[in-house]
Amino acid sequence: MTKPEQSGRVGILGGTFDPIHNGHLHIANALRRALDLDRVLWVPAGRPPHKAGQIVSSDRDRLAMLELGLAGSPHDEISKVDIDRSGPSYTADTLECLAERFTPTRLFFLMGEDSLRDLPSWHDPERILRVAELAVAGRPGVEADLESVALQVPGVRNRVHVVPMEEIAISSSEIRRRVREHKSIHGLVPAPVEAYIQHHGLYSERAQ
Repeated sequence: MTKPEQSGRVGILGGTFDPIHNGHLHIANALRRALDLDRVLWVPAGRPPHKAGQIVSSDRDRLAMLELGLAGSPHDEISKVDIDRSGPSYTADTLECLAERFTPTRLFFLMGEDSLRDLPSWHDPERILRVAELAVAGRPGVEADLESVALQVPGVRNRVHVVPMEEIAISSSEIRRRVREHKSIHGLVPAPVEAYIQHHGLYSERAQ
């Protein structure tokens, strides 16, 4: 049995990361600094139930791009917990697995304010709140009604930390579209990730 790791405050950032981009890095770093997190654990999704059919790249490519994008950072780590297990990648299951590993660490699940607004529709949100607090990146033009969320998910009010921040208007789907249309993605992703996409022909018409 693996010995639990003990470290004060750990952020958990999940996503398809297809590809990882500078917006992801901005949010992770801003929330880490604001909440004094020891590190951020990046968890690439295996089979996200809400994005069926939307993952374009293989697990191997997505992991490789994450490793390149996070290389050299002492504050970031990658977990394959979702990729390695079968079945849908529900956040509640993922966080329970990680809580066992990091007990008694405080876990903070990193998300955008739009995700907080949608929390009542997530799979078993009460179970999420039992094992992790929510670190929410406040976004201009998106305002989650916490009282409304709390009516549907009791207990959420005392488990949320909203950190206002400037929005970085970058999305993985936009990057994939730009590559497909032979447009530059310079400055949208870390340079090593851009080179990997080009070298492996990811997101191009011939790769579809």
